Amino acid sequence: MAPINCTQVTEFILVGLTDHPELKMPLFVIFLSIYLFTAVGNLGLILVIRTDARLKTPMYFFLSNLAFVDFCYTSVITPKMLGNFLYNVNIISFNACAAQLGCFLTFMISECLLLASMAYDRYVAICNPLLYMVTMSPGICLQLVVVPYSYSFLMAFFHTILTFHLSYCHSNIINHFYCDDMPLLRLTYSDTHTKQLWILACAGITFISSVLIVFISYMFILSSILKMRSAEGRQKAFSTCSSHMLAVTIFYGTLIFMYLQPSSSHSLDTDKVASVFYTVIIPMLNPLIYSLRNKDVKEALKKTVSNRNQVLVFIGIRN
Repeated sequence: MAPINCTQVTEFILVGLTDHPELKMPLFVIFLSIYLFTAVGNLGLILVIRTDARLKTPMYFFLSNLAFVDFCYTSVITPKMLGNFLYNVNIISFNACAAQLGCFLTFMISECLLLASMAYDRYVAICNPLLYMVTMSPGICLQLVVVPYSYSFLMAFFHTILTFHLSYCHSNIINHFYCDDMPLLRLTYSDTHTKQLWILACAGITFISSVLIVFISYMFILSSILKMRSAEGRQKAFSTCSSHMLAVTIFYGTLIFMYLQPSSSHSLDTDKVASVFYTVIIPMLNPLIYSLRNKDVKEALKKTVSNRNQVLVFIGIRN
């Protein structure tokens, strides 16, 4: 067989969510509003946790890192997605596409592993409350954050190198609103069998191991809760875990739907909808889930708003 004359592309064109012009401006307004709400919600949550002395506990340390990851990975995706609604042709360079994929994978995997770390934290808090501050020492908490970040970076770097060492010739139109593995593999002339096996293996190991940590932790938590004699104690324990369980169910459910299925059953249009959910909607929902269902966070927010109002009143009086 004669070798294929291949000229490597230097840029890609992102198709975006829709090709209907009448929908672009309404969608732009909707997603811009969501992104601004997400940024304010997550950064505000980090600020409240860092400034309120009552929230200087391991649980809120993990929550602040989760908010940071949510802000980062929606910021990697959403601004470029908004460009799809404003420009007729949304171009991204080859290197920028690689950087977007690498950053996105880093923060997505980090969120997955941080949710597992948070499940372990809840297990220790409920099943071994007397040893909680010893077991979840600052050093251990730091390790439970640094290890997910480091592992995520290495996995993202590995997959990005694999993806962008493939040959992309002639067609450079990505049927997506950001650079992701699956739509990119549709464009390459190279054999993608090895790459797809790596995706399935790494996604399976990472997600399934994380889910197992969460599942086992909550099995012990449920057992401990059922043994509690105090109804108030059981209610408090359930309240502590409910926010995390809701966030875990939404995030893991969406990712398993996206990545742990055969490539032959992938529909890029369906993947777009799922991608919107976990890149845009979930980062917006997490601050709501953890603030509205958490008494300590709500009180800290009220205190922060009250202090701000007092400062504004004081400034107004002086002026």
